Amino acid sequence: MNKNDLLSVISVDLNKYTGIWYEIAKLPNSFEDDLKCITTTYSLRQDGKICVENKGYKDTHPRKLKVASGKAWIPDPAYPGRLKVEFLSPFSTDYYILELDEKYQYALVGAPSRKYLWILCRNSQMDASIYKRLIAKAKTLGFDISRIKMTRQDCMPT
Repeated sequence: MNKNDLLSVISVDLNKYTGIWYEIAKLPNSFEDDLKCITTTYSLRQDGKICVENKGYKDTHPRKLKVASGKAWIPDPAYPGRLKVEFLSPFSTDYYILELDEKYQYALVGAPSRKYLWILCRNSQMDASIYKRLIAKAKTLGFDISRIKMTRQDCMPT
């Protein structure tokens, strides 16, 4: 499979997509090593781009918060589910919204390279049947689901 055969959702209301998302599971990546209680917060910027803030606590040092801030944008309005995300200018990566609940309560997000994949939810826990369905979809899209790792969401609210 190649980049062009990964279909994203055809409609995204960025106002509904903004807010806090909890990471339920992911394909492991170096920038989230040793993190738990990971959240991503999206907010709209005045220039039409999206502010992205990822937060997670070090598993070995639970009081140590790691924060990464970046921006996202839709490079082609004909494909609103295909975003570019940049944490370190000028490097950006593709961020495709592969499935999005009609009430914006959960999402499956991945990269066309199949190197990155996230399951996101508005709550820190996800219904098992939804999780299984998203995993099955990821498999049909060519992601290596044997490598998917659940994200611990056991931190106390601050």
